[in-house]
Amino acid sequence: MIVLNLTCGNSHQFEGWFASADEFARQSATSLVSCPYCSDASITRLPSGPHVKRTVATAEARPEQIFAAVAELAKNSENVGAQFPEEARKIHYEEVPPRSIRGIATATEVKALIEEGIAVLPLPIPSKDEVH
Repeated sequence: MIVLNLTCGNSHQFEGWFASADEFARQSATSLVSCPYCSDASITRLPSGPHVKRTVATAEARPEQIFAAVAELAKNSENVGAQFPEEARKIHYEEVPPRSIRGIATATEVKALIEEGIAVLPLPIPSKDEVH
């Protein structure tokens, strides 16, 4: 399995997972690969760095490690609730000082933020006893 960095004719960048580079070429040639943002099928590969496998986590340990990391991020961020999209834009456009925030956004709002170039990361919400 390989992960390729891809771009469409409208300059949207995204990843694609394929069995091989030949499989990407085959799927792309038959218009089976399309942009997740605009559905454009004119896809080209971008340069990619090599993947280096560092450690192997057991299937049992991985969920706990992910949850602990998410809880730590939540502890060190301000909960802005439903104002998340508005606050993320204010930070991005330097209308307010930068800070770590968390909150609630719809899939449509998240997509709009990403299209504006604002980095967001949807995460599961830890329980209240895990955050401040």
